[in-house]
Amino acid sequence: MKKYKKIILFLLKFLGSYAIMVFLYVSYLNVTQEKENQFICDPMTQEVAEQTVDLLTFFNVKSFTDQSVDELSFRLFVEDKFVARVVEGCNSVSVIILFIAFIISFSASFKVTMLYILAGSLIIYIINVIRIAFIAVVIYKFPAFTDFLHQIIFPLIIYGTAFLLWVIWINYFLPKYKK
Repeated sequence: MKKYKKIILFLLKFLGSYAIMVFLYVSYLNVTQEKENQFICDPMTQEVAEQTVDLLTFFNVKSFTDQSVDELSFRLFVEDKFVARVVEGCNSVSVIILFIAFIISFSASFKVTMLYILAGSLIIYIINVIRIAFIAVVIYKFPAFTDFLHQIIFPLIIYGTAFLLWVIWINYFLPKYKK
């Protein structure tokens, strides 16, 4: 049993922290989203949609979003053409939760762990906004690639970023696990 102690501890930390964060996030969504009289997205999804527009505008790409009246999403327009929906799953929170649960599972000192969680979460968030803006422009210019971008490139960028941050964490901040 002692042989599996580290694995069991990892699983308990990972599953416990993941379950707590998912519970808190679902509670947040239940309080902030409106599905009854009209559709209103949670503030985090709205912020991601607005920051995507800000980034596109910075690069002189005419864009805007509006709250969909048919579903919980923001419709993203590039050059007055609808290109994508920004839904709750696009706000990177679920990936950040997964990232944090992994870091907690292989935690170092409290200070180092917290700083890495904050820095990593911010990196994932920024990469996510860049990814949505990039894909929106590519969909605008090459609509035939929409499915490929959304199903392959979209997840590869965001999950690839989280994976890279995990590798950096293990290799540079946790020398005791390098065995």
